[in-house]
Amino acid sequence: MPELSVIVHGPNTQDHLTGLLDSLCSPTALAPSDTSPSPDVEIIVAAVGDWARETAERHTPDVQVLPLPEGTSDAAARVAGADLAAGRWLHFVRAKDGLPPGGPRTVAEHLARLPGTVDVLLLDHVRSTWRSSGLPSPDGPLLVHAGRADLALDDCARLLRLTPLLGNRVLRAAFWRTHRTRLTTLGTPAATPFDEPYAARAVLLLADRVACLPRVAHEDRQLRPAALPPVTPEQRHALVEHYEALLGLAGDHRPAVHDVLYEIMVGDCLRTFARGGMPDPVAREFFRRASLAAVRHRPEGHQRPAGLEGVRRSLLEEGAYTRYRALRAAHRTRRAAGSAARTGGRRLGTLLGDHHYRRALRRPVDPELAVFSAYWNRGVACNPAAIAAKLAELAPWIHPVWVVTARNAALLPPGTDHVVPGTRRYGEVLATAKYLVNNVNFPDSVVKRPDAVHLQTHHGTPLKRMGVDQMPFPAAARGLDFQALLERVDKWDYSLSGNSHTTRMWQRAYPSRHVSLDYGYPRNDVYYTAGADDVRAIRERLGIAPGRRALLYAPTHRDYEADWVPHLDLAALADRLGEDTVLLVRGHYFYDGGAGTASPLTSLRRGGRSARIVDVSSYDPVEELCLAADLLVTDYSSIMFDYANLDRPLVIHADDWDVYRQTRGVYFDLTAEAPGPVARSQEELTGILTTDAWRDASAAKARAVFRRRFCEYDDGRAAERVVRRVFLGQDEESLPPVLPLEERTPAPDPEEASS
Repeated sequence: MPELSVIVHGPNTQDHLTGLLDSLCSPTALAPSDTSPSPDVEIIVAAVGDWARETAERHTPDVQVLPLPEGTSDAAARVAGADLAAGRWLHFVRAKDGLPPGGPRTVAEHLARLPGTVDVLLLDHVRSTWRSSGLPSPDGPLLVHAGRADLALDDCARLLRLTPLLGNRVLRAAFWRTHRTRLTTLGTPAATPFDEPYAARAVLLLADRVACLPRVAHEDRQLRPAALPPVTPEQRHALVEHYEALLGLAGDHRPAVHDVLYEIMVGDCLRTFARGGMPDPVAREFFRRASLAAVRHRPEGHQRPAGLEGVRRSLLEEGAYTRYRALRAAHRTRRAAGSAARTGGRRLGTLLGDHHYRRALRRPVDPELAVFSAYWNRGVACNPAAIAAKLAELAPWIHPVWVVTARNAALLPPGTDHVVPGTRRYGEVLATAKYLVNNVNFPDSVVKRPDAVHLQTHHGTPLKRMGVDQMPFPAAARGLDFQALLERVDKWDYSLSGNSHTTRMWQRAYPSRHVSLDYGYPRNDVYYTAGADDVRAIRERLGIAPGRRALLYAPTHRDYEADWVPHLDLAALADRLGEDTVLLVRGHYFYDGGAGTASPLTSLRRGGRSARIVDVSSYDPVEELCLAADLLVTDYSSIMFDYANLDRPLVIHADDWDVYRQTRGVYFDLTAEAPGPVARSQEELTGILTTDAWRDASAAKARAVFRRRFCEYDDGRAAERVVRRVFLGQDEESLPPVLPLEERTPAPDPEEASS
C-alpha cells in the first residue's frame, strides 16, 4: 500500500496540468532522500475533459489516468480519484496548481512518522498568479505557532484561518471515507466557487486530531479573474449557506471554534459584498442573507471591532443595505479622487483625447458598419480579408471599412473604403462600428462598447510562445506591457481557431472570457476552393514555366536577430538544385516586406526576376504562393500549418532550433513532430531536396500525422461559419459542419493542374 496518493483533478485549464505532471514525474520528484525510508507515492489524475486526459496519458506509466467527462465538478472528480487511490493518505491537488520539487516525497516521509490518531496534516504553500510566482502565504506563522505535535482543533482554533485550500492539507484515507458524503454534499443544487473552501474548513471541524508541517508543499495558482466563469446569483448566495453549514458542524459546545468561524464568516461576506460585480437585486439579497446569518450566529457577548470596520458590521447586522451602499460609495469616491489626482489623467490615449472620438462614442452603434484591420493596418489581408469577402456575399448590407496606414492606402484594391489612423473619420468609425475585426489588436484607447462585437482572428497557429506565455522569455517580450495586453484581450468577444491545439494555447496565452470559434482559418479556405485553372494562372504570373519545380522558402523572424539574416546560401542552394527548380523566397513581413536596404535579397530586387531565384517578399496574398509551390521549406514559421492543408511536401530547416527554443519559447518540439524531413544544416537540406527524401513514404506519413493534428477545422468553409455566427447571429447547430479530413479535397498540385 502506498503511503501517499496524490490525486490531481480537474480540467487542463490554460495547460497548467502539463507543468504539474512534468514536475511530479521528474526523476527526482518522488525519490526518497538518502537518510530516510522509501515511502511509496502514487499519482492519480482524475482528468476532466479530453485535453486533461491527453495530457495525463503522455505521462503514463508514471500516472494512473481516470478520464472524466467535460463539466465534471471538482468535488465529483475528487471522489472519483479517491475511489481509485490505494494510499494511506490522500493529497488533493487541482490540475491548475503546482507542487514544488520533492514536495510529495517530503510529505510522504513525514506522514510515515505520524501517530495513528491524526486525521489531517496541514501544510504551508506559496501563491502564484499569471504575473508572479512563489509569493509566500500568510499561513506560515500560524503553522509554526501550532507546532509539530498533533492536537485537537479546539486547542488551536486559529488554524481555521489557514487559507481554505484542500491542497494545503493531506487527509488520512480512512478519515476521508468516513466523512466523504459530508465533505462533498453541500446542500446546494450545483457546484460553486465556495465548495473547496467549505470542504477545506470542514475537514478541520470533523477531524479528531490534526498535525502541522510548516514546509511549503503546495503551490496555489490563482488564475486571472477574467479567465474564470462568471458567478451566478445562486452561487453568490451559497457563500452564506456554506458558512451556516460549517457553523452547524462546529456545534454550540465548541465556543472557541465557533467564535473564530463567526469572525471569518462576517469578514468574508463583507469582502465579497465590497468587491462588487453583483447586480443590485443580487447584492440586496446577498446582504439580507448575510445580515440574518450575522445576527443568528453572533456569539453571546461578542464585541465588534472599533473604527470603520465596526461601523460596517453594525450596518450589516441591522440589515441597512442602503446606508451600507452609501458608506461604500463615499469611500470609493474619496479613493477615486486621490487616484485621479495622482495620475493626472496620464492614461488618456490618443483616441480618448480626441474630441470627435469622444463625441462619436455617445452616438448609437451602427449595426451595419464593420471595421477591418490586418497586420497593424498593412492592408486587405489574412483572415480579416477572407471574412470581409464572405461578408459581402452573405450580408451585403453590412458596410466594411478597412484601417490602413497612409503609406499602404495606395496599394488597396480599387473601391476599398478605408480610413487612416489619426483622421477624424478613423475615430468615428471605431466608435460607432458594430463589428471590429482584426488579426492583431486594436489600440489600447479603443473603447469596448457593450453592444459592439470584437472578433480576434489571429494570424497563425502557435509554435512559439505567445501572450503571457512570453513572460519568461525577455528576448521575445521586449518590454511588453502584459497588463495592457490583457486589457486589450478582455475586449475580445470571439477568438478564432484552426485546431484544438490553437484553442488550448490561446486559453493559456490570452486568459479571458472570450468565446473560441473552432471554425478554421478563413484565409485557408482557398486551399480547398481553388482549381487547376487558378494554380496555372498563379504560376504564370510568377513566371514559373510548366514542368519546373517551385520551392517556396519562407523563413520566420528571430527575436534575437536585429535584422533579417538568411540561414541559407540561396545562390549555392539554387546551383545544387539545378535549372529545373525555382526558389520563391519570401522574407518575413517584419523586415519591410522581407528585404530592407541592407537585405541580402536587395540584389535580386535590383536585377529583377531571376531565372532560378525570385524574391516574392512583397507578393500578396501569400496563399497564392503556396498554391503555386510544389513544396515548402521553412523553419519555424506558422506558414507550415496553413500549407499542410494542401497535402504537399514540407521540409523543415532547423539549423538554430536550440537557440530559437531557448530564447523564444515553444509549445512543442517541432523537430520531433515535424510535418516532414528535418534538416539541421544546409548540407542536410540539400541532400533531402536532391533525392526523393522530400516526398517519400516517410515524409508522407509525417505529413499525414501533422495534418490530422493541425488542419483539424480547415475545410474550405471557415469564413462562412464565421459570418453566419458572428454577423448573422446563427446558432452553432445551423452552421456548416466541419468536413472530416479524409473527405476533403485540396486544390490540385502544380503537376495535377498541368495535366
